[in-house]
Amino acid sequence: MDLFENLKAQLEGKHKRIVFTEGHDPRIMEATGKLLADGLLTPVLIGNVDVVRENAKNCGVDLGDTEVLDPATYPEMDALVQKMVELRKGKMTEEECRALLQKGNYFGTMLVKMGKADCLLGGATYSTADTVRPALQLIKTRPGAHLVSSAFILSRDFGDENLRTICMGDCAINLSYEDTLDKDGNVAFSAAQKLAEVAVESARTAKIFGIDPKVALLSFSTKGSGKGGTVALSAEATKVAKELAPDLAIDGEMQFDAAVSPTVGQLKFPGSKVAGYANTFIFPLIEAGNIGYKIAQRLGGYEAYGPILQGLNAPINDLSRGCNAEEVYKMAIITAALG
Repeated sequence: MDLFENLKAQLEGKHKRIVFTEGHDPRIMEATGKLLADGLLTPVLIGNVDVVRENAKNCGVDLGDTEVLDPATYPEMDALVQKMVELRKGKMTEEECRALLQKGNYFGTMLVKMGKADCLLGGATYSTADTVRPALQLIKTRPGAHLVSSAFILSRDFGDENLRTICMGDCAINLSYEDTLDKDGNVAFSAAQKLAEVAVESARTAKIFGIDPKVALLSFSTKGSGKGGTVALSAEATKVAKELAPDLAIDGEMQFDAAVSPTVGQLKFPGSKVAGYANTFIFPLIEAGNIGYKIAQRLGGYEAYGPILQGLNAPINDLSRGCNAEEVYKMAIITAALG
């Protein structure tokens, strides 16, 4: 069973409601048509009803009784406004909340918060920040999570069986990791704790996709062979991650060749259960992560799916503005499977 057939099997019979924040977009239309044909998910489209239905007609998509919600005419808007005011805790006035809820990203996020939908997919025209910001303000991180991060799932049908489906994090959200200080200047949440949380969250994501996670915290050093840069960060984060998830196969810091080559791994990191066999890779900086997954995608023959947002109280995901309808369709399945 391939990656998406497995996810579809997980969704069978659940009929989860997924909100699309840009219901008028032709790519969303095409993906919605395919989802309706599957019968697995219940799409909810945000936008002007007439525009959405006209665009669907032009795309050859029969929306049937698919729900199309327009913030300008939504009958329960007052309830959404009052809830948002409550959630913002004095940081926004009622008028400011009402204005933001006219936008598809905020309106869709509040639909999830209010239990009107199970998950959300946006970003066909919104930036990543415009998708993540409402999620942080309204959905917030789940209990025990301190930050939102991301992972990419990469898949190909050839090569080493252990590396056919892999996970990489964080390649899209956290630019770097610094200590968070309290008002007295003491470390409240360290950089290493943040990177460790990304590692544990990425392992959780990997499991959803059928990966038995073997997590490598990457660096340009293996087991203390180098100094400087982010070496100490990756090494310390490894220790923290092992404390957070003692049953998780995780090791570091290590170079990429040590992570994937059994020969190199056991030479550079003898005795490690991860070195040489890793399938979940944690980058210490977004530069490395973003470059790394794109190299795997463009030169390694992998299909890349993501960014998949981690740490939120509900499944909310971001699309690339350059996405096509097939990518929207697949990310919708992924998003629903995360819940």
